[in-house]
Amino acid sequence: MRLLMDIHGVPWNVAWKITRATMAYTNHTLLPEALEKWSVTLMQRLLPRIMDIIFGINANFMAEVAMHWPGQGERLRSMSIIEEGGGQHVRMAHLALVASFSVNGVAQLHTQLLQQGLFRDFYELWPHKFNNKTNGVTPRRWLAGCNPELAHLITEVIGKGWITDLSQLKKLEPYANDVNFRNRWRNIKQSAKERLVTYKKSQHDGDLQLNADALFDVQVKRIHEYKRQLLNVLHVIHLYDRIKRGDTHNWVSRCVLIGGKAAPGYLMAKKIIKFINNVSNVINSDPQVGDKLTLLFLPDYRVSAMEKICTAADLSEQISTAGKEASGTGNMKLMMNGAITIGTLDGANIEIREEVGDDNFFLFGLTEEQIVARRNHYDPLAIIDMDDDLQRVIHLIESSHFNQFEPHIFDDLINSIKCPHDPWMTIADFRSYIDAQKRVEDAYRDKDHWTRMSILNCANSGKFSTDRTINEYNNDIWKLTPQPVKHK
Repeated sequence: MRLLMDIHGVPWNVAWKITRATMAYTNHTLLPEALEKWSVTLMQRLLPRIMDIIFGINANFMAEVAMHWPGQGERLRSMSIIEEGGGQHVRMAHLALVASFSVNGVAQLHTQLLQQGLFRDFYELWPHKFNNKTNGVTPRRWLAGCNPELAHLITEVIGKGWITDLSQLKKLEPYANDVNFRNRWRNIKQSAKERLVTYKKSQHDGDLQLNADALFDVQVKRIHEYKRQLLNVLHVIHLYDRIKRGDTHNWVSRCVLIGGKAAPGYLMAKKIIKFINNVSNVINSDPQVGDKLTLLFLPDYRVSAMEKICTAADLSEQISTAGKEASGTGNMKLMMNGAITIGTLDGANIEIREEVGDDNFFLFGLTEEQIVARRNHYDPLAIIDMDDDLQRVIHLIESSHFNQFEPHIFDDLINSIKCPHDPWMTIADFRSYIDAQKRVEDAYRDKDHWTRMSILNCANSGKFSTDRTINEYNNDIWKLTPQPVKHK
């Protein structure tokens, strides 16, 4: 707007029409704290002309809203680009909504929740603007590049067309019933696990030995309360408690790998990392545990690490509170390499389950609707009182078993999950999660059946290619003419 008007002399109405016809907005989060609000006072001091234009845009927009909903002052206040009270702020998401011809979420549930919740007023005003574009990941990096052995096997049986048309992976489905193919698939997965063990030794100090024959249980993603790394650790402590009580009949050895980074100012996320490492130190140094259970926090998580991790993972942990994850892409990378998902009906998990089928996905937890319905009468203390396993887990934490020389360091974590106002409802999903993990163990004991599930997960990951995503963006939003690649 500034360039068109001030540099090129375009009148306001024409400049606004051009701007609105140019801009498209992809929203990537449902969390209110992640939607930026900028101080009007600061912007007036640093960017006075930009602030003048924003005021003008908002004045015109408020007139449009008032025309559509006469006399509805509260709606005007909630939709205004300028937030009043406690000092004026520019709601950047509102500005993006007003200035764009297209608004999309990045998974079916995410887009639905934008329309029905976060941006409901805007959807009611402009329903034609809203659309969904489920995320994808590139198979060139996340399968062909990082897992060449598996890529070679796939190409051998279905040809190399899948590399540029991932939907062709569907041709793998019949091979899930081929004993020889399953054996080769399983051997490739085992080699990937051994490479991850070697990578861990080369990158990280310490004497911890990973058991490559164990179930590799992986949760790698940004550290955030809604992603519920805490729920994962509660399950690990439950397994540790079982070992200490001698409840190890028909045991499935498990190596739990957690990785991710915390935002610099996110104190609770950093405490979660500290908690994971403390629990890890206790479990991994207990001779009674041995290689039955290992918990490892992978430091310095990054793309090159994920290239090793996703090829080796058996189980993909996608356990966010339903209704909080926009999409996720780690879930797609892990699925593409044959990991089986344990997850809630959240983000792209819903579409992953639709593609692969319920028999090849470990579902647990409250739905988004159930979460909303339960908020006003959520009682985590009552849930703890009714669950002996959960009582033992909470007792171990509260008794400072994992922080004997650091008293009270985890009080905030304990209080957060026991609070009836916990927005992440970690305790509410504990029993369902434990039961789903029991189903994981039952399935993993039958290695042939597990391998079949692994093949079917890869075979049904075709939807989650960036090629499909980008084509949808272009067909529905960008309207660009594809250009052929010129080979030298």
